[in-house]
Amino acid sequence: MSTLTETILEQTALDWFESLGWKTAFGPDISPDLSALGLSQRIGGLAYEREDYHQVVLVGRLRAALENINPNIPLDAIDEAVRRITRNESPSLIENNRRFHRMLTDGVDVSYIQEGREIHDKVWLFDLEDLENNDWLVVNQFTVIEDRRNRRPDIVIFVNGLPLGLIELKNPTDEKSTIHHAFNQLQTYKSDIPSLFIYNELLVVSDGLGARSGTLTAGWDRFMPWRTIDGKEVAPRGSVELEVLLKGVFEKRRFLDMVLNFVVFDDDGAIIAKKAAAYHQFHAVNKAVECTLSACGIDAKPNLLYARFPEYDEHNPFKVREREAAYGSGTEHFGGRRIGVIWHTQGSGKSLLMAFFAGKIIRHPAMENPTLLMITDRNDLDDQLFGTFSSCRDLLRQTPVQAENREHLKELLQVPAGGVIFTTIQKFLPDGKGQQYPVLSTRRNIVVIADEAHRSQYDFIDGFARHMHDALPNASFIGFTGTPIERDDRSTPAVFGDYIDKYDILRAVEDGVTVPIYYEGRLAKIDLREEEKPKIDPEFEEITEGEEESYKQKLRTKWAALEAMVGTEKRIALVAEDLIRHFENRLQALDGKAMVVCMSRRICVDMYNAIIKLRPDWHSDDDDKGVVKIVMSGSASDRVEWQPHIRSKQRREALAKRFKDPADPMKIVIVRDMWLTGFDCPSLHTMYIDKPMRGHGLMQAIARVNRVFKDKPGGLIVDYLGLADQLKRALADYTEAGGQGKVAIDQEEAVKVMLEKYEVVVSMFCGFDYLSLLKAIPAKRIAGIVNAMEYILQLEDGKKRYLTEISALSKAFALAVPHEEALKIRDEVGFFQEVRAGLAKATIEGEGKSPEEMDTAIRQLISRAVASDEVIDIFAAAGLKKPDISILSDNFLQEVRQLPQRNLAVELLRKLLNDEIKVRSSKNVVQARSFAEMLEQTIRKYQNRTIEAAQVIEELIKLAKEMREAHQRGEDLGMSDDEIAFYDALEVNDSAVKVLGDETLKTIAHELVEAVRRSVTIDWTVRENARAKIRVIVKRILRKYGYPPDKQEKATLTVLEQAEVLCKEWVNF
Repeated sequence: MSTLTETILEQTALDWFESLGWKTAFGPDISPDLSALGLSQRIGGLAYEREDYHQVVLVGRLRAALENINPNIPLDAIDEAVRRITRNESPSLIENNRRFHRMLTDGVDVSYIQEGREIHDKVWLFDLEDLENNDWLVVNQFTVIEDRRNRRPDIVIFVNGLPLGLIELKNPTDEKSTIHHAFNQLQTYKSDIPSLFIYNELLVVSDGLGARSGTLTAGWDRFMPWRTIDGKEVAPRGSVELEVLLKGVFEKRRFLDMVLNFVVFDDDGAIIAKKAAAYHQFHAVNKAVECTLSACGIDAKPNLLYARFPEYDEHNPFKVREREAAYGSGTEHFGGRRIGVIWHTQGSGKSLLMAFFAGKIIRHPAMENPTLLMITDRNDLDDQLFGTFSSCRDLLRQTPVQAENREHLKELLQVPAGGVIFTTIQKFLPDGKGQQYPVLSTRRNIVVIADEAHRSQYDFIDGFARHMHDALPNASFIGFTGTPIERDDRSTPAVFGDYIDKYDILRAVEDGVTVPIYYEGRLAKIDLREEEKPKIDPEFEEITEGEEESYKQKLRTKWAALEAMVGTEKRIALVAEDLIRHFENRLQALDGKAMVVCMSRRICVDMYNAIIKLRPDWHSDDDDKGVVKIVMSGSASDRVEWQPHIRSKQRREALAKRFKDPADPMKIVIVRDMWLTGFDCPSLHTMYIDKPMRGHGLMQAIARVNRVFKDKPGGLIVDYLGLADQLKRALADYTEAGGQGKVAIDQEEAVKVMLEKYEVVVSMFCGFDYLSLLKAIPAKRIAGIVNAMEYILQLEDGKKRYLTEISALSKAFALAVPHEEALKIRDEVGFFQEVRAGLAKATIEGEGKSPEEMDTAIRQLISRAVASDEVIDIFAAAGLKKPDISILSDNFLQEVRQLPQRNLAVELLRKLLNDEIKVRSSKNVVQARSFAEMLEQTIRKYQNRTIEAAQVIEELIKLAKEMREAHQRGEDLGMSDDEIAFYDALEVNDSAVKVLGDETLKTIAHELVEAVRRSVTIDWTVRENARAKIRVIVKRILRKYGYPPDKQEKATLTVLEQAEVLCKEWVNF
C-alpha cells in the first residue's frame, strides 16, 4: 500500500499547475553547472539557467520575456531594465519588495536616444493583452544559498523569470507536521535567504487538506484560506483546500489581477505592512467594478486585465483612448448611476476592500481618470478611513485629500479629472435654508463611495444625499456596509442600488477572519427602594420651592429620563465595582483590553471617577501613563471636571496607539460614541455596554471585539442595560438579508460547553483525589501532579485523550470566565492545566503541538498554590536530574527503575531515547535505524499491554545502556564519528563481511569518508549523474579491499544514504 508523502503532494500540486497551463521544472535541472563533477552545460536538453545558487531571478527568461513584451524598446534599454530589477537599493527586505512591486504595476523607467533626442519610456514586466506571451514556470526543489546558508523551498512560482510565489508543503499523514510548521519554515527562509523574498508577492503553506496564503509581512493569524475557484460559489467543507487555493489564485488571469490590483503596502510612517486581498475582497471588488462600469453607462470588457496608469506623454505608447459613446446592454442598471451595496461583515477588512476597489477603478482605462468622493457621516470615521487610504497611497498612485470645510470641498470637486477626496456628508449643506445646492460637476466619471451606507443621513428626499446629487448630478453611487440593510430602510437601496456581494458572519468565522462574539447579561437593575418612595415628592417640592410649575415639570421630565436613572451615583458605583471584578477575572484567563460604553459624557466621567476610586493606581494625568482613559469630544465651554478628558485630535490619536499596543498598560477605555465604528484593536476582547443601542449601531459596536488576535478564542459583550431584545431584532434583520451565523452567542452556551468538557476531564480522574491538592503546599502539589500524570498514563490511550479534552476545556473556560460557574472550577482547571503542561513537557517528542493547539488562553491563570511554570522540568518533579543520554550512569537508570510512577518512568525513558535517536539520525543512519526499531518494538508491547510497565522499563534501560556503549565504540576503535558511521554502513555484523577483519573495515571506512567528502557538492543528492559518480567511487573502494561482491550493492546504497545526512554538515564548512 503506497503512503501519501510530501513528495507525492508536491507532484500533485505541480499537476494542478500544469492543468492551469503552467510549465514545470525540477530545480536541479535548471541549477548552476556542477563543474566540480565535470558536467556539460546541458543535461537532458535543459539548460542551466542560474550562474550560481545565490541567483534567484531566471535572468535569461526575464530578458527574453521583456523583449517580447516590449518590442519597440531598444535592447540596451531592456538590459538596463534587467539591471534595475535585479539590483537591491536598500538593506530593508520590505523596502526592496515594495520597490519591486512598484515596477510590476508601473513598469521600469528607462531612457534611450532615438533620432537624436532622449526618449523616456517604460519597460513593462507583463503582457496583459496576450497572457501566453508571458513565461509561466513552476519549479520544485529550488535550492538557494546565501551567506553559506543552504535552503530548498518546495515550490517556487516564476512569471517571466521572476519568483513571485512560494509554496511550502508538509506531509499530510504526519500529525506532527502541520501547516503552522510550514509557516515557521517560511520565517526561517526569510531570515536565511532573503534575496528570494525581494520578488515575492504571495506565500502559501499547505499539508494538502488545509491550505493558507499570506504576504511577506503577514503573521500566522493573517494567513487565510481561499475558499472559491471562480468566485461564484464557495467550495464545500471537506474540499481539498490546496486544490481550491491553487486553482482559485494561480489561474493566469486571476494571479496577475491579484498581483497588480490587490496588493498594498500599508505604511503608517513607522511600520510597513504588506497586505493582499482575501478571496471575498478579491471577488467583491471585481463584481463592484463591473457594476460601476454599468452604472456609469460604460460598455467595457468585464474581465479586462489592466494595471498601467494612463500617462499623457506623447512618447508613451499607452495613451488613454478617447471616450467612446456609451451603449448599454438593455438592463435597467446600465447608466442608472446606482452601482450597488457591498455588505461584508464587520472585522472582515472593509476599509482595505474599499481601498482595493478605489485602486482598481482609478486605473480602469474606460473610467478615464475618475474622481472618487469618499463619504462618511462622522469626523472620526472620516479620519480613520482617510488614514487607511493615505497609508495605501501606493495603490492609488496619488495622495488623498481631506476636505476642510464646505468651500474647500467645492474647490476639490471642480476639477477636470482625477482626485480622491474625503469628506463628511454634512458638508453638502446649502448656504441658505431651503436653497438648492449648486452644480459642481456634470462629469459622469465621478464615483461616490459611502462608508456605512445604511446611515439615515443618506436620504434622497430631503437629506444630504439630495444635496450631493444636486451638486454631482451624473455621479454614480456605491455603498459599503458591515451590517445588512434593515427591512424598513428604503433610502439605502434608492441611493445605492441592490447588493453586489455579501460576506456574512458564518463565513468570516469559518475562514478565521473574525472570532465569534459571546453575550453575557449582567443587568444592573434600576429600582426605587420602597422606603425611599414616600420621600421623593416632598423632597422634590422642597428643593424646587419658589419655582414656576412649568420649570418644575421640566425638571421632573429631565431627571426621570433614562440617562438620569442610569447615571445615579449608586448605580454607577455598583456597575464600576462589578466591572472591575469582572475584568480582573477575565485578565487572569486571557490578556487583552476592554471598552466601556456609557450613555452620556457625564456618565463617562462619573464612571471613570468611580473606577479610580476603587483602583487609584489606574489613574494618571499623563496621557502616556495610566490603565484607564476616557475618549470623548468636547470644548472649552464644557464643565470644568470634564476638561481633563477632552483632548485634541492628535492626543486622541496618541491614546489610540497606546490602546492598540497589546503590551501597553492602558487596558480600559471609556467611550460614548467615539471608537464604536471603524476602530480596530485586535487585542480588545471585552466590551461593557451601559447604553441603549439598536440596529446597525449595536452591531457595529459589538464588532469591535471580533478581531482575530493570537490565541483569542472569542469576544465578550457584557450587557448592563438589557440589550438582548435589540440583539434579537438585529439578528432578524441579518438573517432576513440572507446572512448566516449568529450575531452574538449567549455566554451560557460557552458555559454549557465548558461544563461538558469539565465533566469529561473530571471523569478521567475518577478514583484519584486531586481536590486535596488544590490548596496543598507547593512541594506536595508538585508530587501530586507527578502522580496525576502517572494516573492519566495508565488509562487506555490516556495521554492523547487527556491532552485533547483539557485543550477544549481551557478554550471554553477562557470564553466563560468570569461566569460564576467558571469561577467555581477555576482552581481545578488550573490544576488540570498543570498536569497537561507536565505531560506535554515530559512525553511529547520534537516540537510538539503547534501554538494554536496549545490552549494558551489559560496561560495566565493564577493558581493559589503554585504557578504552572514550576512544573516545567518533570525530571526534577520526579526527583531526578535530566541526563545526557550519552553519559547515562547506572545510578540514574537505577533511580528510574525505582520510580513509584511506573508509567511515567516509561514515558521519561521513551522521550530521552527518542530524542537521542533523532540526534543520531543526523549522524549515523544505520545505528539510529537499529535503535529506533528496538524502541518501537518495546513501546508497541507496552501500548498493547502485552507486558507490564516494569518489564518495559527493564527493556528500555537495556536499550539505553546499548546506546551509551555505542557512543563510546568509535573512541574504542580509534575512529571519528564520520568514520564510524560509514563503518556501520558496511554491515560489519554480517558473517561474510567479518572475514575482512576490523583493520580492513576501518581502512575502507576511512577511505570512504575522504573520497565521498571530496565528491559531494550542493544538490548532488537530487542529481542522478552526481549520485552515479559517487556510486562508482564507493564500488571501486569496496572492490579494492575485497568486499563480498554480492553485498556490494546494498552496502553502496547504505553508504550513499549515510553520505546524504553527513554532507549537510560538510557543505557548510
